[in-house]
Amino acid sequence: MPAPPASLLALLVLAMLPAAGCAQSPPTTRLRCEVSQISDGDSFRCRDGRRVRLTGIDSPESGQQPFGARSQQALARWLPLGSTVDLELDVAPTDRYGRQLAYVWADSTLINEAMVREGWALLYTVPPNVKYAERLGEAQKEARTSGAGLWGEGGFECPPSDFRRNRCVIRP
Repeated sequence: MPAPPASLLALLVLAMLPAAGCAQSPPTTRLRCEVSQISDGDSFRCRDGRRVRLTGIDSPESGQQPFGARSQQALARWLPLGSTVDLELDVAPTDRYGRQLAYVWADSTLINEAMVREGWALLYTVPPNVKYAERLGEAQKEARTSGAGLWGEGGFECPPSDFRRNRCVIRP
């Protein structure tokens, strides 16, 4: 029996890829949002009332002054009121507070990454939402090494997660 033509073999291999677990990942879910309010350095509201929390990052809390206000101002520069952004969802679409968890895109800029790279937020990975964890980790290494943003001011001596748990001494 003669061997099948190479083109037929190629088609058979391509047809079997999805069954072998080699299929492309599912399409990314993106939603539009018109920014109406900046809550802090890692959350904001959309005009339609949705509350959005930037996935994979954590910024100083409002009580961590002056760092909380500085982080909030940085996010406001990236997301001017009235601007329209894309919200990219990961595995878990909301947090326990009902906020939409999203990677926020302004044109081709991943805002979550920009906030970390400029030193206004820390990497804060909460599985299963880990799609950009490596990318955010690299941005944090660069920011820390260069002393960007709050890294140069001691703004992360008390990480926001420790502040929320009252694990930090607040200096007057």
